[in-house]
Amino acid sequence: MANQGQAANQGQAANQGQAAGRSLDGLTTAARDAAATGRAGKGLPPVHLWNPPFCGDLDMRIARDGTWFYQGTPIGRQALVRLFSTILKREDGKHYLVTPVEKVGIQVDDAPFMAVEMVREQADGGRLLRFRTNVDDWVPCDAEHRLRFEAGDDGGLTPYLHVRADLWAKVTRALYYDLVDLGEERVVEGRPMFGVVSGGEFFAMATADEVRAAL
Repeated sequence: MANQGQAANQGQAANQGQAAGRSLDGLTTAARDAAATGRAGKGLPPVHLWNPPFCGDLDMRIARDGTWFYQGTPIGRQALVRLFSTILKREDGKHYLVTPVEKVGIQVDDAPFMAVEMVREQADGGRLLRFRTNVDDWVPCDAEHRLRFEAGDDGGLTPYLHVRADLWAKVTRALYYDLVDLGEERVVEGRPMFGVVSGGEFFAMATADEVRAAL
């Protein structure tokens, strides 16, 4: 049993060392190869279909403001950030960069994306809000891509938009105020709620009484 435990620890340490020693150029090449799989199908890489071996945690972090860091240094090339974002996956609350042959863990301080721009359109079901993320993906706010609102430490609310799979974008504070301006009251399960309508869905922010008290 002791030998088995020692072997497992050695294997884990080897994985950690393998990920830690991964060069940014090597990871970029692997990400481009994986992204080519998505382009062949005119979409994002099918990371949900890939289950490669875990190669340890990489010294890469996405900060609360959406900035990507590698070994403590911001990744200044937007095209590179965009590339890595296409192979991002979340499993059991942890984020990974995944290719068909390897999976490395990264740290995400809050949400992996930021919603930085919003436009209003008219669709068959009425108003449709579309959000642009910091990696230039446009995401419609609808039943598939929902808004949720989380209470912050300062007592305010922080909106998050579902982007894909289990990946979310934090909505900037400026856009949050725009959402409040678009808000309306509706009765949900017998309670007056304040929220915003998009894509035929009503996304509740808080009770109407809570909103009135905050004004």
